[in-house]
Amino acid sequence: MTIKEATLKSLDEIRDLTDYQGVYEHIVKNNYYDFGASKTPASTISACLGDFIRNGDTRVRRIKTKSSSYIYYLTKNELEIGVDLLYDESEIESAPNRKSKPKSYKERSLHTLLSSYLKNTKTYSKTIFHEQSKNGKTSNSIWSHPDMVGIKFLNLQSKTSRSFLNSINRVDTFKISSYELKKEINSDSELKKAYFQAVSNSSWANFGYLVALEYSDSLKDEMERLNQSFGIGIIQLDSNPFRSKILFPASYNELDFKTIDKLCKINNEFEQFIEQVDKLMTAHERYYKSTEKELEEFCDKYLLTDPEIEKYCKSNNIPITEKNN
Repeated sequence: MTIKEATLKSLDEIRDLTDYQGVYEHIVKNNYYDFGASKTPASTISACLGDFIRNGDTRVRRIKTKSSSYIYYLTKNELEIGVDLLYDESEIESAPNRKSKPKSYKERSLHTLLSSYLKNTKTYSKTIFHEQSKNGKTSNSIWSHPDMVGIKFLNLQSKTSRSFLNSINRVDTFKISSYELKKEINSDSELKKAYFQAVSNSSWANFGYLVALEYSDSLKDEMERLNQSFGIGIIQLDSNPFRSKILFPASYNELDFKTIDKLCKINNEFEQFIEQVDKLMTAHERYYKSTEKELEEFCDKYLLTDPEIEKYCKSNNIPITEKNN
């Protein structure tokens, strides 16, 4: 195996806080890597561990001790190790390095990227500002309000088929989704808090999603477990929204009209969104196109071209992910 693979395997097997010397001794003991004629093999491991942090690899975290040396562990093992009980969060350094320039973009800057991704899937989306609701400035409001809502209509081309479906069951002509957005999710506790926030404020919709620009690779198994248990889907947002993808699909639910009614009462923008949807569903064929345009103008703006996207990300300090061909 490579020196990186040997280092990760050793950290996983040690399953405790350890310094570079402990990792080196574990590698030698188990013959995971041949250091050859290296005069300072332990220092090579120290440099490798530092590279994980400097290069933004979220699998490894480190803590600076009182003697200014570092101890390391795997992010996925932090609950088992009980790091949160031993150290304050401010002491734990993870990728990207806390000494580097902090990310300065706002979470709401991601809404335009998500609306661009959704528009590409023929979904109309709208940001819901919970601070504009009655009692919207309280912390409890984030558990009631989704960050964004979206609606996708069944795309029937024939006027007759649209009229026929509307006359049978209007609910079958559209699907409403709810979205909870986060900048990044790096730990198990962050994932659970964000996920259950999405569960709480998406219970009324047909589909609920948790969306983030960055997820730690160590969280995939827990994401899958939560998704299978509670049905909230997970979307990996990309700085180029057309590269965004659904990591885990959302389960379908019937609309909860009591909760929809509650949200309409406390949030004017949500009520307007529902009104616009209703106008489009009940519009006469002659006015369908103009009503559809009205809904689109009411919904969030979106980006169409790569230059637009790059300019938007740079102006809002959103980190641009590079993809290899």
